[in-house]
Amino acid sequence: MNSQHLKSFIRCKRKAWLDFKGKKSYEVWSPQKAIDKINQFQIFSIFCNGEIYSGLKACKNGYQGVIGLKIKGNFFQNINAEIRPQLLVKTKGMSKWGPYKYLPAVYKLGHKTTKEHLFDLAFSSILLGTFQESKIEKGLVISSFGNKVNVEEIYLNKKLRKKVLNVLLSLHECLEGFMPEITQDRKKCTICSWQKFCDKEAKENGYLTDIDGIGAKTALLLKTNGISNTQTLASYSEKKLGEKLSKFNDQKYEKASIFVKQAQAYISGKPYYIFNKNNTNDLLEKKFSGFFIFDIESNPDDKHDFLYGFLKINNLFTKKEDLVYEPILNLKNNKVESYRQIIKILFSQKEWPVLHYGETEKIAIINIAKKLNFSFEEIDSLTSRFIDLHTLIRKSWILPLKNYGLKTVSNWLGFEWVQKNVSGSKALYWWIQYQITENEIFLQKIIQYNKDDCLATFKIAKYLIKNHLKKN
Repeated sequence: MNSQHLKSFIRCKRKAWLDFKGKKSYEVWSPQKAIDKINQFQIFSIFCNGEIYSGLKACKNGYQGVIGLKIKGNFFQNINAEIRPQLLVKTKGMSKWGPYKYLPAVYKLGHKTTKEHLFDLAFSSILLGTFQESKIEKGLVISSFGNKVNVEEIYLNKKLRKKVLNVLLSLHECLEGFMPEITQDRKKCTICSWQKFCDKEAKENGYLTDIDGIGAKTALLLKTNGISNTQTLASYSEKKLGEKLSKFNDQKYEKASIFVKQAQAYISGKPYYIFNKNNTNDLLEKKFSGFFIFDIESNPDDKHDFLYGFLKINNLFTKKEDLVYEPILNLKNNKVESYRQIIKILFSQKEWPVLHYGETEKIAIINIAKKLNFSFEEIDSLTSRFIDLHTLIRKSWILPLKNYGLKTVSNWLGFEWVQKNVSGSKALYWWIQYQITENEIFLQKIIQYNKDDCLATFKIAKYLIKNHLKKN
């Protein structure tokens, strides 16, 4: 077992087991992991003033930062273990290499220092201490906020080492046994490389957390009331269920109805229409006029939207080949020009609504308008044109899906992206690669992906309008 298995185990026992014994052909490459690795190296490089070298030779030479070192050892009770420290940082002390020693360091994304970080450092310190023949009292958690590198010192006391020892013994037992059950909190699986492998089994077994809106706590509440799977939920009385959902207060009967219908749709594969004539009014009024579809690609950690994509549609029945797509790259050294181009497009057809999927695009436009010194009235007038199809489809339909993300919904409608296995994370990975290499091929991939996102949104808009007309 190694430190990667430990991190996986803390998140999900099954993930640790699959990382150790799973068939690699079932695992899907995760762009998020690759992005983390790139960010990690950049921050470590800044912290070590660029003096980062790889392997055992770097330790012998006494370099400030060492990566890529694997240390194997007998951990406890003849249990073999391996550590792969993210970074070793040179400090004062004595070791087998001379008058210095190394401390283990880990990279942290976000503000919270978690058990993962603490246990990783404690595990590394035990094997590293023996390996370099020098006791390790502390480890470092390194992060970056506002272009500034932050370092947190973690004292690796006996209590923490004992905790990690107990977890490692549980991990060893897990890895030696059969594959663990799927985690009940399926919302954790979003960026897991084994998600698709587990999805099929979860659906077959009727996991409650596969139902949109049901998290681990609600699933536990349902189970304590005898509802253990989606099949039972689908056949349950909405009124009786509402009486059991007191935690939702005034919304308990509404929630019960949605949960039951969502389970019925998920099992049957058939959508359920929610009648409300006001739901799609704004969209219906514009079905013969033109509209924009707007989608952005962004780096949330950097708070930077790097691409704004517009699809101009003269009317709902425009052929795909006649649609006009316009991408606007937002390079950091030319932000104002990008903002002006966006406003120019939006004001080229002042009456056209702007369709988008999720709240991100509307928030981005509000921020841009503020930076360009728009008045409150101008901002209000501009944002009143925005129609969020994500909100609209949730108000109008209960779909046979586990979530209402753009890809999930548009895939169900038969839309396919030109590039396979794409995602917002992959677009961000391409953007980071472009920044490193300046290779235009990465920009072309991002632009194609964004265009497909716009076309997928258009597919959902057509579904909403056409099916509303059929139902009314």
